[in-house]
Amino acid sequence: MTQGRHKRQDSPSRVRRVFAPLAASLTVTAVAVGTLSAADSSRSDGSAATTAGPAAEARAEATATARDTTDGSWPAAEQRPQIVSRSASRLERKPNKVDRLLSHDATRAAVRGADTTLWAGADLNLWDAPGKTATQIGLLELGESVLVTGRALFGRQEIVIDDRALWVTAGYLQQDEPDLEAQEAGTCSNGTSVPAGVSTNIKAVHAAVCAAFPEIATYGTLRSDGEHAQGIAVDIMVSGTRGWEVARFVRENAGRLGVSYVIHARNIWSVQRTSEGWRGMEDRGSVTANHYDHVHVTTY
Repeated sequence: MTQGRHKRQDSPSRVRRVFAPLAASLTVTAVAVGTLSAADSSRSDGSAATTAGPAAEARAEATATARDTTDGSWPAAEQRPQIVSRSASRLERKPNKVDRLLSHDATRAAVRGADTTLWAGADLNLWDAPGKTATQIGLLELGESVLVTGRALFGRQEIVIDDRALWVTAGYLQQDEPDLEAQEAGTCSNGTSVPAGVSTNIKAVHAAVCAAFPEIATYGTLRSDGEHAQGIAVDIMVSGTRGWEVARFVRENAGRLGVSYVIHARNIWSVQRTSEGWRGMEDRGSVTANHYDHVHVTTY
């Protein structure tokens, strides 16, 4: 009788032989994992050096170098890098038109080229430069002659005194030498006159302007409208630069001439608002209505 075959049972010695290598492998793996965990733990609290290998050490060192300290500053070993802007050079201001005009070379060239002589139509302050920051350094008296460069800036024009560039208020230098004796006497030497029916102040204005500007030959006084009809206004027929010279002359002598206000080229100056200087006026539609071709003077 054939004996039935029974399922073979492995002996305990075989089990030990099969699983022993596997157990050893697992043991090595567990030890390695435990070592890595320990390394990570030591990095997290900073209490021990890592033993996780060169690559991990390099990463850890880079992280430590880049990390800010708790107070917000950078580690002493590596200070925060300075930021250099490519546009830094653009912050340096380039010379503008005014800088070039007032440069040493441009000024010397203007002084050397000055060949036009003008006369002071009033006492003028001398300034070392144009603009509000200039320093007053002297006085150019009425009737004195000076060379001009032809340059003007910020309401002043450049003159030359003793081979030096100086500046005076624009509009007060004139082409003709003033007749100082006639101005002081207040007499008119060009044969013009005003009607007997105008006020004493209008007669004074005419005499003073005629003495200072003898080339002006036309004065408009009496007519049927407004202040002209009252005999207290006069139109001095002059325009351009000369017109402004006359307007400023009347303004400067307003007190002794009894002037109330002056109008020229859509600008008005009045005694009552003298601190405001010249004030702009609305457009009245024509050259004459806007007082471009004459200086209007109203007296008290």
